Amino acid sequence: MLENKNAIIYGAGGSIGGGVARTFAREGARVFLAGRTRETLDKVAEEITASGGSAEVAVLDALDEHAVDEHAQDVATRAGGIDVSLNLVSRGDVQGIPLVHMTTADFTRPIVTGITANFITARAAARHMIERGSGVILTLDSGSAHGSPMMGGTGPADAATDTFVRNLAAEVGPHGVRVVGLWTAGVPETLSPEKLASVNSDLALDDVAFQGLLDRLAEMRMLRRSPRLSEVADTAAFLASDRAAAITGTFVNVSSGMFPS
Repeated sequence: MLENKNAIIYGAGGSIGGGVARTFAREGARVFLAGRTRETLDKVAEEITASGGSAEVAVLDALDEHAVDEHAQDVATRAGGIDVSLNLVSRGDVQGIPLVHMTTADFTRPIVTGITANFITARAAARHMIERGSGVILTLDSGSAHGSPMMGGTGPADAATDTFVRNLAAEVGPHGVRVVGLWTAGVPETLSPEKLASVNSDLALDDVAFQGLLDRLAEMRMLRRSPRLSEVADTAAFLASDRAAAITGTFVNVSSGMFPS
């Protein structure tokens, strides 16, 4: 689906980022992996190249406008253009604390970080895509703008991203550029007791409790199962491809029915 496409993935060293990068490469894309930690980026790149794909690594902070713009220019110049840009950077969410007890910094961090990183990376890609008259800008959030108590700033952060996607799509659509997002959360392959504890300090889970949490998440969904990483990655690849050429200005619900949309 992505043969001869050049794709930049920000946050490519993470669980979802790595899964999407491998899928994009398998579908024929030349992937440019960007993030703050070389070790995790290199691991994903090595797996892709070992499977016959093409991957390059760049260590940068998605909040650094100069670094993002410079990297996008480099990719566009060397590769001949940017076809896909996907933002998967972490935001520093804090959850499990009632809003009335949360600090201002913990509440606003994911909002400011999330929308800033999405704006900087999308703007950099859009400038190059507009010149060529084509391209796809993708992002992902949990869909918590629909209402998620005890999630701190996650809901407002997601709402900001959702609105940004729709507004940017309206502006760049006449230039042939699409902007689309995915909603997903609680993908089992991306979770661990340690990762959950880093977001919610009250979640100190042993193996039994962790499995119980995964089981409860599955029961909350319409399909009674959680989405698989491969399903999220395949959906991202489809949305990035020409097969989804009529889809823009919206989010695709890949949550196995955590909420209706």
